[in-house]
Amino acid sequence: MTSSLISSRKAPAKATEQNAKASPQFAAKLAETQALLQRAATEFTPVTQASSLGAEDVVITHLINSLQLDIPVFVLETGALHTETLALLERTQAHSRAPINVFRPVTESVIQFVRDKGQDAIYQSMDLRKACCGVRKMEPLGRALKGQRAWITGLRQEQSTARAEVPLQDDSEVAKASENGSTNAAVGLSKFNPLANWTWGDVWHYIAENQVDYNPLHDQFFPSIGCAPCTRAISLGEEFRAGRWWWEDETAKECGLHVKK
Repeated sequence: MTSSLISSRKAPAKATEQNAKASPQFAAKLAETQALLQRAATEFTPVTQASSLGAEDVVITHLINSLQLDIPVFVLETGALHTETLALLERTQAHSRAPINVFRPVTESVIQFVRDKGQDAIYQSMDLRKACCGVRKMEPLGRALKGQRAWITGLRQEQSTARAEVPLQDDSEVAKASENGSTNAAVGLSKFNPLANWTWGDVWHYIAENQVDYNPLHDQFFPSIGCAPCTRAISLGEEFRAGRWWWEDETAKECGLHVKK
């Protein structure tokens, strides 16, 4: 192939070019989101943002920084993230006004899981995959949420049928604070979902308009990005979270972080 043919071939469109299509209600949604974050910062301290460094989460972190809110951010660095995600984490730490706290799994627990179950155990059964999530995500999440009154997530109603009823503010776990024996780190905490009503187009419109740094995997058709062994690109027509744990039941696209107990 000649160099002229190579140079004439168009590169794939970036995610901002493909997806940045704001809904007619975007301005009202943005104002609602800003007000919700401000209220969370003033009325629910201590509060923290949970970030996977996906498109929704970088929007929220950008809003926290632009509004100069005293809301720290935490990232679960599972030990199995994509190189692109780790690079974005470093850039975010370097440029964020809000502190970026990183929580990692207990090394001994990861080693024991791999020793006992094998490195590819996640593909053998859902129970083993969830056990891996327990070691790499759920235990660190418990440490990240310790002492918090509320947390902020990037959940959106449009992401999946399981999330179709996600509210802007979820206090359902507060009522469970007195229950015993729960393994859910979020019991007793309010959860704010400031982008609950946003469309995928709204998210990318904000990223494009504000030149927000984002994970380049989004340019490669990864709308939802988790651990590298558990995430693939999706094809045209597939559901938003089809690339997560694609070998499992389509109705079970969760790791446990946002599943009510």
